[in-house]
Amino acid sequence: MKNITLIASTTMGLESIVKEECIALGFSNVRAYDGRVEFDGDYNDIPKGNINLRCADRIYLKMGEFRANTFEELFQNIKKLNWSEIIDIDGEFPISWVSSVKSKLYSKSDIQRISKKAIVENLKKKYNKNIFKENGAKYSIKIKVIKDNFIVMIDTSGDPLHKRGYRTLSNEAPLKETLAAALVKLSRWQGGALAFIDPMCGTGTIVIEAAMIARNIAPGVNRNFVAEKWEIIPEESWINSRDEAYSKENMEKKIKIYASDIDYDAIEIAKSNSQRAGVIEDIDFQCKNLLEVEVKEEYGSLITNSPYGERLLDIKNAQKLYGLLGDICRMRLKKWSHYIITSDEKFEMFFDKKSTKNRKLYNGGIKCYYYQYYGERAPKDYDGE
Repeated sequence: MKNITLIASTTMGLESIVKEECIALGFSNVRAYDGRVEFDGDYNDIPKGNINLRCADRIYLKMGEFRANTFEELFQNIKKLNWSEIIDIDGEFPISWVSSVKSKLYSKSDIQRISKKAIVENLKKKYNKNIFKENGAKYSIKIKVIKDNFIVMIDTSGDPLHKRGYRTLSNEAPLKETLAAALVKLSRWQGGALAFIDPMCGTGTIVIEAAMIARNIAPGVNRNFVAEKWEIIPEESWINSRDEAYSKENMEKKIKIYASDIDYDAIEIAKSNSQRAGVIEDIDFQCKNLLEVEVKEEYGSLITNSPYGERLLDIKNAQKLYGLLGDICRMRLKKWSHYIITSDEKFEMFFDKKSTKNRKLYNGGIKCYYYQYYGERAPKDYDGE
């Protein structure tokens, strides 16, 4: 099968996590850049990447990378790419997204027009026709230009990968599933004897992603992708990738996850979402105030998307909440690790403790900080009781 290069696009700050995922999946020559991770493979890796990657935004087929200073150079470089090997005779191939930064060719509409013309010229040679109806499978093309360097790619995912399919309802400020999974990955929590809690869980995205990670449930196993209609990828490849993912699920591992929120409606939505995700039995949902949070386990991880100024609470009330959360962590979760994402740069002051580690992330375009407080290591014979 033909060797290709794939791109896993990612939110800024998560490149290292996506790189780790790609390496764990066995992809070759994995390398990270700002906002993306590239790896080498073949067409079978398109289903594998889409079905299994938790923290990537989309999977693209990289068509080429080149420099162009004039529209003629752009035309000739686009024309010589292997479009006719990928796009079916009736395929729809829109230039759906163009970004140009600090480049001589900055007109997005002109880049779209000239690139489209070049692709048509390429396809004419193979299919011996001048007009393409474009009423078949979709091949959405993305062109990214930075300092005259062009990266040309085709979207294989369709809907972005954060759309797992389990979340049909949400509250006012939902966390993307891909970012929620990354927060859990960064904590290194994987279930077993260590407990897990989100005391401000909203509609449950963090705890659902945690349960899916612990159970090794592939995030995309129950959804569809635009590349499933491409002729270059046999249907068997998608079937095999899904079967392999199902075979790796672990339904025997011990898992204890607590989730609570003061909002009754949010908890009910969270329960429905976890039911669709297949992990409702792994999560203890309760409607309760933060002050009522208490667990019996001595060791574990707390991860929460604390309400912040741009989200649900005004700054003053959010900062009061940080203080309360800090007290609860110190008094009731003394040996636990604590992980909080918020946009407030003064969080540590109100939480009243400097974080072990602080990582800058982006949540829906809002610059946030992931404050990480490492707890005590559990004894080797700790069984979670």
